[in-house]
Amino acid sequence: MSDKHLSTQFDADLAGISNRVLEMGGMVESQVAQAVYALANFSGETATFVLAQEERVNQMEVEIDRDLSAIIARRQPTARDLRLLIAVSKTIANLERVGDEAARIARTVQRLINTGVSSRLRLPVADLGFECDLAVAQLRKALDAFARLDTAMALTVLKTDDQIDREFDGLLRKLITYMMEDPRTISASIDLVFVAKAIERVGDHAKNLAEQVIYIVKGTDVRHTPMATVESIAR
Repeated sequence: MSDKHLSTQFDADLAGISNRVLEMGGMVESQVAQAVYALANFSGETATFVLAQEERVNQMEVEIDRDLSAIIARRQPTARDLRLLIAVSKTIANLERVGDEAARIARTVQRLINTGVSSRLRLPVADLGFECDLAVAQLRKALDAFARLDTAMALTVLKTDDQIDREFDGLLRKLITYMMEDPRTISASIDLVFVAKAIERVGDHAKNLAEQVIYIVKGTDVRHTPMATVESIAR
């Protein structure tokens, strides 16, 4: 078999892996949005659907990881190709954890519905919507950056991560006020704190994906690196 044919096949393998990562990313992005919809509307049916999707996401992680190992063993890639495969492995682990956060929100919805909280108390669930929109937008940008290997877009994701953290802090203060004013809301408000934290973690995972894009393109690990240094590397 010619070197050219081997190279073409390897490129096809890489493209196939990248497409499946994006498919997995689209699935977990939808999971998060649906989980928060289930919470806002106290929809047990939607929560059940999110949990069913979680099983498929877990399966995809295992399948992609297995194929990555086979490609590395068969092709023995070097330089940027090897960086891409290493980054893909870390990326799918982050995406699987995003799915875990969506499932955690869905289970909270089921618990609130089963205890009848939704019908007894007025909860500030709508306030989670903005935080969710921010996190899903971050995840989408990170996936777009991965698809295009766009370091400028990846840098944008890193720079706006603090916005989700600030939204979480504000929501936490609001929930504490709810609990102080009406002790009946304490249990449900604590559940919402964990939901808000789950959404905030989605933003963290989006940040991790963006860091992997910079690693693929520039060959430098920018985790735990000051933003000014990351900017100079990503340019």
